[in-house]
Amino acid sequence: MIYIRLFLEFCKVGLFAVGGGLATIPFLSDLGNRTGWFTSGQLADMIAVSESTPGPIGVNMATYAGYTAGGVPGGIISTLGLVFPSLIIILIISGFLNKFRESRIVDSVFYGLRAASVGLITAALLQVARIALMNPAGDSGMTQMIYWPAVILAAVVFVCFSYTPLKKIHPIFFIAFSAVVGVILGM
Repeated sequence: MIYIRLFLEFCKVGLFAVGGGLATIPFLSDLGNRTGWFTSGQLADMIAVSESTPGPIGVNMATYAGYTAGGVPGGIISTLGLVFPSLIIILIISGFLNKFRESRIVDSVFYGLRAASVGLITAALLQVARIALMNPAGDSGMTQMIYWPAVILAAVVFVCFSYTPLKKIHPIFFIAFSAVVGVILGM
């Protein structure tokens, strides 16, 4: 029964998360809250692992979430559920694409989807920032709510990415650097 539910839940995520992998984060957060399959802390770990591994982030996150809920079969089924709606939609659209290529309605729909994508990615950004930069135990005052080591690390990495000579360094270096600092500081 868990596998059917995993497939159906990730079909919904795949159907409505327009805009790429980061757009899946709000849906996955809701899924974790509704089902209890993973916590917001585990979601943050999923994001970190999915961003650090090769492949599409949405697929990586679906595999990871499915694995935590149902083991290896759960990971496979969740991944299939996530890509299934896209596969069906692409097959349907490809049959009609030449006929509607010049349609104003189709252009308007795609224009609206861009706005939806921006909204979903912005929601994901805010959610990731809240998980990564806020101290869950700090509830008395703004300075205790913010997890300062994480904010400082994020600022250092941002400045390094912005500094022209450092732009030539491969991003994996910054990921490894952040991981080492996180281990040292116990983040």
